[in-house]
Amino acid sequence: MSEELPAYAERVLEAVERIPPGRVMTYGDVAEWLGEGGPRQVGRVMALYGGAVPWWRVVRADGLPLPGHEARALEHYRTEATPLRLAAGGDPRLDMRRARWDGSQAEHPGQDGGQGPGEDPGEDPGEDPGRGGGRDEAHT
Repeated sequence: MSEELPAYAERVLEAVERIPPGRVMTYGDVAEWLGEGGPRQVGRVMALYGGAVPWWRVVRADGLPLPGHEARALEHYRTEATPLRLAAGGDPRLDMRRARWDGSQAEHPGQDGGQGPGEDPGEDPGEDPGRGGGRDEAHT
């Protein structure tokens, strides 16, 4: 990350990078996990600086893909086997009950410069042992 980023933006982007493939957090989830800001602040950070992180893993609470980026987001969701379901109108939507990640098995980014996931040689932040994995989880 660039040192030119505001400290809050840096923490948001670090949190987004910790979300495992195939899982998502809402804007509010990210703010709650960080213990600061709110959904709008996280959304603003993502709009300004989120292009270099897996932006498709931070979503609206209703499970609809980011407006204007639906096709690109759906490609990522299908590639990562993120659980999807069909909305009433037939459009794909994230299955939030199954796709939502609660931040478990990842240390919170320390505001005091503490150790985060991936810094422990025995930990692989890309793995989520609690998730069964497999393409059959993604339904479109």
